Amino acid sequence: MAGLYAVAIAFLVLGGILLLTAFRHLFVARRHWRARRHVAATLRAAWMLVFVALATIALGLGLALRGYRLMMAEEPIVNLSARQTAPQQFALRLDFPDGSHQSAALHGDEWQLDARVIKWTPRAIELGARPLYRVDRLSGRFRDAAQAAGTTPSIVDLGGESMLDLWQLKRQFPQWLPWIDADYGSAAYLPLVDGASYRVSLSPVGGLIARPADQASADKIKAAGW
Repeated sequence: MAGLYAVAIAFLVLGGILLLTAFRHLFVARRHWRARRHVAATLRAAWMLVFVALATIALGLGLALRGYRLMMAEEPIVNLSARQTAPQQFALRLDFPDGSHQSAALHGDEWQLDARVIKWTPRAIELGARPLYRVDRLSGRFRDAAQAAGTTPSIVDLGGESMLDLWQLKRQFPQWLPWIDADYGSAAYLPLVDGASYRVSLSPVGGLIARPADQASADKIKAAGW
């Protein structure tokens, strides 16, 4: 995660530098125009447009990469623990590999975790590109379809929304990002059991895998009918 975050920051810094360079060309172009050196002003204005375009690309890549993480082999992405507070109501704690954590309240019989996955073309992989993932949301599920249809779902946003997102850019403008081979969502779910702990990881092929975090949790889940 740290490596990808550093790349995103580098793109943002580069975009800022390019934008400052563009402004410098703008000021010089205005000075040339006022001095009636119109050819020189036009050249400076052209350079300004070039640097604005480069800055836009760099800033866009930096913003689009924020929130994503590199996937290395089977990657652990979150541990969850559940505590029942009322019938079909649970308080959950989510612990992430970077040491951060988040609390969530869900109602239902099961929890479901969703993630966004970016996979690259074979050529990009040969150049060292690794799959990326971004944890998206946590939600509650009801086993009974009629109850699910008549109940407002409990959904917790885990990824946040940024102005630019690589996954959304690929979906909206696939021709702009030909080196991305696939962009898709993946989900995993397990029953909500009081006192149970869970571990969710992402496989190298991009699928979420949910497991009990320990034997005691496995026994509780089995006793619940799984």
